[in-house]
Amino acid sequence: MAALLCAADGSAVAVVTRGQTPGGQTPAAPAQSAPPGNAVAGRKTYIKVGCNSCHGNEGQGAAPTGPRIAPNPMPFAALSRYVREPRANMPPYTAKVLSDQDLADIYAFLRAQPGPAKVDSLLPPT
Repeated sequence: MAALLCAADGSAVAVVTRGQTPGGQTPAAPAQSAPPGNAVAGRKTYIKVGCNSCHGNEGQGAAPTGPRIAPNPMPFAALSRYVREPRANMPPYTAKVLSDQDLADIYAFLRAQPGPAKVDSLLPPT
């Protein structure tokens, strides 16, 4: 699996995500696979380092710059590896730029986002 994160300078990377459900959602990673994080602090860091410029303010994605990365982000270990050593145009977010705790907080923020509304809930009653 892979994801797209965006640099503070606005550069973007398109990365294919495997393992998605038919609705395009990536299955949720088990909570025990991620270190403890603070979703409130994660939101602030997510905005501060510019993730929102490609992925939207809630991780919902922003075509064409970045895919949806919330509410079901890839497993934390995979996200961490990709953020630290991206394979495409995204610059690396080294520990000097984004600490391990910052990354755990961002992960908690992404996991805390509500999923998209179900189509049936948007339709008028029949």
